[in-house]
Amino acid sequence: MELLKERIRKDGIIKPGNVLKVDNFLNHQMDIQLFNEIGKEFKRRFADVKVDRILTIEASGIGIAAVVAQYFDCPVVFAKKSQSINLDGTMLSTQIESFTHKRTYEVIVASRFIKPGENILVIDDFMANGCAALGLVQLIHDAHANVVGIGIVIEKGFQQGGAKLREQGLRVESLAIVDAMDADAQTITFREDS
Repeated sequence: MELLKERIRKDGIIKPGNVLKVDNFLNHQMDIQLFNEIGKEFKRRFADVKVDRILTIEASGIGIAAVVAQYFDCPVVFAKKSQSINLDGTMLSTQIESFTHKRTYEVIVASRFIKPGENILVIDDFMANGCAALGLVQLIHDAHANVVGIGIVIEKGFQQGGAKLREQGLRVESLAIVDAMDADAQTITFREDS
């Protein structure tokens, strides 16, 4: 998605340790006009599948997933990273390692929000090692629902997350795949640019 790549080049900051900071438009402050274009693009890419529900993980995926869901006319469910007193009933849970936060979370979703046989589209802002997406896929499988695809806004193609998911036969659509970043030169190479 050229509009997204242009925005990353313009406003993204590359930090040491393979960190791409896009908090000024994607995952802290949110550019809703850009999110609308992202929603349209995911709808275009997944137009061939029936989507009953979108699943994401808190917190950065929620805003994007909510906008995307408008184009699919379906609800959004987000996996919570902690138990709270307002969660009740049967829960689906799995362990997810966060590349960004360098810790492991037990994420949970009330089982009543992912029903057997439903078609679930996973949406998230970033993919590095793929652990978040793999964890969400596990939750969907545990619920006996179907993963119809995984939509990622920015994939770090030089890390193995996307490859792991695709090797499992999962459909992954990433709007921008970063193949290389240089923190010193502040340069970024996208897959199509290689």
